[in-house]
Amino acid sequence: MNTILNIIWLILCGLWMFLGYVLAGVLLCITIIGVPFGLAAFRIGVYALWPFGYTVVDRRDAGAPSCVGNVLWLVLAGWWLALGHIVTGVALCITIIGIPLGLANFKLVPVSLLPLGKEIVPTDQPFAAR
Repeated sequence: MNTILNIIWLILCGLWMFLGYVLAGVLLCITIIGVPFGLAAFRIGVYALWPFGYTVVDRRDAGAPSCVGNVLWLVLAGWWLALGHIVTGVALCITIIGIPLGLANFKLVPVSLLPLGKEIVPTDQPFAAR
């Protein structure tokens, strides 16, 4: 079932959201200071490309630098990417078939707003990263 949902997701919104994350990652990687943010954008972009079967868990070793980085990320790119997920999620929830895809978009909003200090793992092992 995950594969079918991922293929439908890829066609309807995954590719466009992935391209948005790649664009944000490339723009953030222009400066040396922005490289960690760009890498986070690429990581979340892959998750946005194929989200079913994966989940996000908090990293225990993330500390104050992740908090400061999340504030900078929110200002630089997070707000726009989260807005893209919200708009796409609402559009997908209009139809009955699109409701699971819309809910998956809403699941991506928190990680698109505050990605640092998070790790993406398969759903069958959500506690393996801890």
